[in-house]
Amino acid sequence: MKVYQTAILAAALSMSVAPASAARLTGVAEVIDGDTLKIGVTTVRLSGIDAPEAGQACERATGRPWRCDEAATGLLEELVTGQVTECEVEDADQYGRMISTCYADGVNLNEALVDAGLAWAFIRYSNTFAVSEQAARKAGLGIWREGSEPTAPWVYRANRWERAAASSPRPGCPIKGNINSKGERIYHTPWSPWYARTKINTEKGERYFCDEAEAVSAGWRAARSR
Repeated sequence: MKVYQTAILAAALSMSVAPASAARLTGVAEVIDGDTLKIGVTTVRLSGIDAPEAGQACERATGRPWRCDEAATGLLEELVTGQVTECEVEDADQYGRMISTCYADGVNLNEALVDAGLAWAFIRYSNTFAVSEQAARKAGLGIWREGSEPTAPWVYRANRWERAAASSPRPGCPIKGNINSKGERIYHTPWSPWYARTKINTEKGERYFCDEAEAVSAGWRAARSR
């Protein structure tokens, strides 16, 4: 797997439009979701943070849910719109995404999302933004409003995965590989907002996958959040 990741990283960096730094991607960014961007053909995952998944609502202490996923995506779009985004690439994951710290107009995007209370510090992989998360919690910002303790996105993903895997026609393999009307091959994870209404027709070449790496290797791309 490490060889595969290294090959992905080398290929993506060779397409960077910022040759002055071998580990830097620069360009106009398209927002995929609250912690994922696309610069050219390269998908970038913001390192050290985990934002609400597309379709995930957060619970308030008062019991009223709100669309924290849309708030995180909206903030990221606001920060990158009209700006050149620069990403310092740290690694590549098994899905071919560049794990990066990114900046737009001098603003650290990773940190800005945590500071606003719209992303968690992803301490499973990094403690970089743990202090920022604590400050946002103390201030009651974003997902921490009214003393809320919303479901973390990694827990949300795990719960959705377990339920979908148990009922998948391909046991333990719940990712849906759909082919749209344009012939695009798009995969939907169990936490995708379109998952429930996506139907798989194996006669058309559609299929189920056991993990995202398998889907990417087969030529499918992840569904966008909007």
